[in-house]
Amino acid sequence: MPMYEEAHVAPLRAELTTLGVQELRNGAEVDAAVAKPGTTLVIVNSVCGCAGGAARPGVALALRHGTLPDAVTTVFAGQDAEATARARHHFAPHPPSSPSIALLKDGKVAEFIARQQIEGRGPQDVARLLIGAFDRHCKKGG
Repeated sequence: MPMYEEAHVAPLRAELTTLGVQELRNGAEVDAAVAKPGTTLVIVNSVCGCAGGAARPGVALALRHGTLPDAVTTVFAGQDAEATARARHHFAPHPPSSPSIALLKDGKVAEFIARQQIEGRGPQDVARLLIGAFDRHCKKGG
């Protein structure tokens, strides 16, 4: 059962989906996305202030970079429980964190940005972390 009314979270989802981020709503979609070769960014979205103030805007800034992951996806914590649980399974041994962002390379976590690295920071800080990860693990041109 979702924690919040869908009408409340729809605009928060749209902040990412309007950027072309693929929303994953169940475990099978998460497994399929992670199984693809190459790099996949998985954003664990949430309703908290640091998601809205830093994580989502930071992702938006980072997606302007010249080097990008092959796929950019999102799950919504507190809304799509199965998808979020499955994504977190793939993030092991990193503990659950909302928001958080994982860059997977060939299905394995290459970089993980936990809430502690997002909370209290600005969008530019999150973007810098992501851009560094993209430059280290993604092919130029995405």
